[in-house]
Amino acid sequence: MKQETIEKLKSLCLAGFVQALKEQDESATYIDMSFEERLSFLVDSECLRRKNNRIQAALRFAKLKPNASIEELDYSAQRNLKKNLIAELADCTWVKKAQNIIITGPTGVGKSFLASALAEKACRLEVRTLNIKINELLRQIMLAHAEGTYPKLIAKFSKIPLLVIDEWLRNPLSAEQAREILDLVDERYQKLSTVFCSQLPVKNWHQAIKDPTAADAILDRIVHQTHRIELSGDSLRKKKTGEGVASLR
Repeated sequence: MKQETIEKLKSLCLAGFVQALKEQDESATYIDMSFEERLSFLVDSECLRRKNNRIQAALRFAKLKPNASIEELDYSAQRNLKKNLIAELADCTWVKKAQNIIITGPTGVGKSFLASALAEKACRLEVRTLNIKINELLRQIMLAHAEGTYPKLIAKFSKIPLLVIDEWLRNPLSAEQAREILDLVDERYQKLSTVFCSQLPVKNWHQAIKDPTAADAILDRIVHQTHRIELSGDSLRKKKTGEGVASLR
């Protein structure tokens, strides 16, 4: 194999093609293959490399819980987590339909891990995803107002197909914060999907939003036609690390 050809392929950023070409050159397995078959193998290798790179970039951007995946979920009876529901959500059709998910439950039952597991599957299906805590989201919004970059920030959050908002209503939203969240929710309404993770039961959400009018509007946009998962049981943090359970929230 001419090194000149290899260098040209590398200059075209065809690393997967190059690796597969070297494999063909060094193995007798491909001798009886036709030119079209060998070329198809090379192209497939390059496509797979690029897909894997996109997935890894999506996972880095998403900022999910470490090691979160649907395969690692705990379906213990006391958790009230149903396998059939997770199997239904795993194909991410709900994201394509711009539906939301609400995950509630006490501290430590795995709300954040579950949200990250669903988001991780979305990333592997090449759905752009971002995981962010509500306090960090509000901080970014206030900072953007101060720096004059608010339109750019809202445009960013309005283009992410799946947004995971963790620690939702951990602290009550002030009237000003409620209006900011309403703007964001309104931008995403019926166009993009959001996962809300909260210790607070949905029935108590309205009173945790200090502007009643904004509360009505926010809940109207995120509560209806939403998949709800209400986790229960003891904190998973109480389990020994030897059982292979990560630090969950």
